[in-house]
Amino acid sequence: MESWSNLAMVTSWVIYLLAMCAHAVEWASARSAAPAAEPVLVAAGSGRAAPEPEHGASEPARSPSEPVRVDLFGRIGLALTFIGLLTHLIGVVLRGVAADRFPWGNMYEFTTTTLLLAAATHLLLATRFGMRWLGLPVTLLLTVGQGLAVTVFYVAVAPLVPALHSVWFIVHIIAAAIAGAAFNLGAIASILYLVRDRAERRGRVGGYVDKLPSARALDVFAHRIHAFAFPLWTFTIAAGAVWADYAWGRFWGWDPKETWSLITWVVYAAYLHARATAGWKGRRAAWLAVLGVATFWFNFVGINLLVTGLHSYAGI
Repeated sequence: MESWSNLAMVTSWVIYLLAMCAHAVEWASARSAAPAAEPVLVAAGSGRAAPEPEHGASEPARSPSEPVRVDLFGRIGLALTFIGLLTHLIGVVLRGVAADRFPWGNMYEFTTTTLLLAAATHLLLATRFGMRWLGLPVTLLLTVGQGLAVTVFYVAVAPLVPALHSVWFIVHIIAAAIAGAAFNLGAIASILYLVRDRAERRGRVGGYVDKLPSARALDVFAHRIHAFAFPLWTFTIAAGAVWADYAWGRFWGWDPKETWSLITWVVYAAYLHARATAGWKGRRAAWLAVLGVATFWFNFVGINLLVTGLHSYAGI
């Protein structure tokens, strides 16, 4: 079962790579396309244009002269991502069967589970809400993350260490994986906002940037993703504290992993607080979101590889 799981994981990595290449061709093809026509929404019987939607859940209208190949490669990228998701899911399930436990006991297993959730969320947003513009950055994340998982983070199946035998560990990891996937999608939306905002400021909105929602819509979407993820991260820390009391007899001990989890929480709390009270929207909020995901990844990768603590379960 372990060897079949490994094969499925590597296969998903290759398929995600092919999906990223398809989306890269989609973006490159769009560079020569004519700018998309601005959508004009007219309220019935009002005679005036209705305001642009703020949720950023749909793509701008396309120009009739836009090459068909742009759409074709986008669909190929989505189809490949779906196939990659299926093989990825098989790999995670077989890993759990081989280990005879939930497959969340080390760095490799947590990475593959979090990326699986990110891929599933991306496909839901792309197919249900028309957010195909997430294709290239999300598949880039999946390719790099899954590649690191199967080459650098991989460890053989092994029993859980005694401290992990707790239902609170399972609750803690599930919440952390969902929050982590959302934080990464929020960071991608924030980076795309910075790209789109820069183009709008320069008056050079063309190519694939023209296919993105407006900068304002991207900003709103990023905020909503982070507003969803932050309570989950708060619950992750709280569940971790309960688990720590069960495993080590104390709720908090300033272990490196605990400390950096708190730092990540503080950054995202500052992001949401600044938007609500100081009016920090736009570029400053986007850079704060990028800082937040950087602390998340340092907590996950840097602390596991560079620092020794009670949470050193990477197994590398």
